[in-house]
Amino acid sequence: MNTMPVTGSAGWLSKVPEITLSFWIVKIMSTTVGETGADFLAVNVGWGQGVTSSVMATLLVIALVTQLRARRYTPWIYWLTVVLVSVVGTQITDLLTDGLGVSLYVSTSVFAVALAGIFFVWYRVERTLSIHDIVTRKRELFYWAAILCTFALGTAAGDLATEALGRGFVWGAVAFGALIGVTYAIWRMGGNAVLTFWIAYILSRPFGAALGDLLTQARTYGGLGMGAMWTSALFLSVIVVLVALAQFGSDGSGSAQATE
Repeated sequence: MNTMPVTGSAGWLSKVPEITLSFWIVKIMSTTVGETGADFLAVNVGWGQGVTSSVMATLLVIALVTQLRARRYTPWIYWLTVVLVSVVGTQITDLLTDGLGVSLYVSTSVFAVALAGIFFVWYRVERTLSIHDIVTRKRELFYWAAILCTFALGTAAGDLATEALGRGFVWGAVAFGALIGVTYAIWRMGGNAVLTFWIAYILSRPFGAALGDLLTQARTYGGLGMGAMWTSALFLSVIVVLVALAQFGSDGSGSAQATE
């Protein structure tokens, strides 16, 4: 295992965190906040889809520019960007489905093809899809394009499984959680680290979305009735604590360490 910081030709340190249990906890909670937070702002606060999408997209652009300008991994910047990507990814799918009436079958297929296209071009240009090699501006742009697409795809796929196919929130959370478990087992048995990472990353979005719906939706609709505000606040609190620990626990280099 390589424990040295990865650097690029421009002297950048790796721009992503280590892939640890904490990473996956924050990632899944970020996806849930994307689902519940978008619903809370659009419905409970009364902003509606249009205002919510505009505000969140503006904040995402600001966070993404800040992330791109950084030359090393900074936990709070990175995870703020991920949370905002999650919200915007949810809004994109909701806009297509609720605003434009696009079928979830169509949007899921389109996002899947778009993500495959991003991975194809990324690999053809850079010859690697490893997140531990995100050490140049070009690779980082590919990375964030893929991340945004995984969130949009995951939202569409999660809604397709739990709503369009009528499987329900519990079934969705269990099914996608089981698929993540299978992916982890394949990795442990020697499966390709890059491939299994991206599969798990994609699956964690619909898992988080199904979990968010399970917690927030009323009991009459198959949920637990916690509400979007309390669920968002709880998960955001956990994210803030874990990111703060990562921020203050760093050795000052701000670098991720390669584990592949």
